[in-house]
Amino acid sequence: MRKLTFAMNVTLDGYVAAPGGDLGWGVPSDELFQWWSDRVGATGLALYGRRLWEGMSSHWPTADQQPGATPAVIEYAGRWRDMPKVVFSSTTRTVDWNARLVTGDAVAEIARLKAENGGSMDIGGATLAAAAMRAGLIDEYVLVTAPVLVGSGTPFFTALDNWVNLTLMETRTFPGGVLMTRYESRR
Repeated sequence: MRKLTFAMNVTLDGYVAAPGGDLGWGVPSDELFQWWSDRVGATGLALYGRRLWEGMSSHWPTADQQPGATPAVIEYAGRWRDMPKVVFSSTTRTVDWNARLVTGDAVAEIARLKAENGGSMDIGGATLAAAAMRAGLIDEYVLVTAPVLVGSGTPFFTALDNWVNLTLMETRTFPGGVLMTRYESRR
């Protein structure tokens, strides 16, 4: 059985994006960028919601070919292209870059993928992760918390029908006061 992790940058007040999808508060340090790159390199399968897919696929397929691309960006872009991906969307028609599209029941497909043998899975995108959260499918939560308050936007957590008890597994501080916390779901 595969492990499913929800990992994203988040503001101290719990948002993955400020109003209008603004991500300007989340510019990573070199050390944090490398940490994210290493996660991508170790991910067996990435699950994307439509909006996150659109953002990632509009930049990373060619980021390493842009003038001034750093060695870290070149490494991340290659890892991102190579990583197997599943995109969940009812409006997207095609996907590329080692991805396949699922237009049907996301929760059923995520449960099916979890039951398979294989490497770990990361889920990204607040709406998709919310559906997996409500279904009790997420095994780990990784919050990379920036020391900023944005007041509103897209929340990291969704409304739940039941409590989810968690065990703190790891913490790490990055430059700029960014704190990574990793929690495991207790079942």
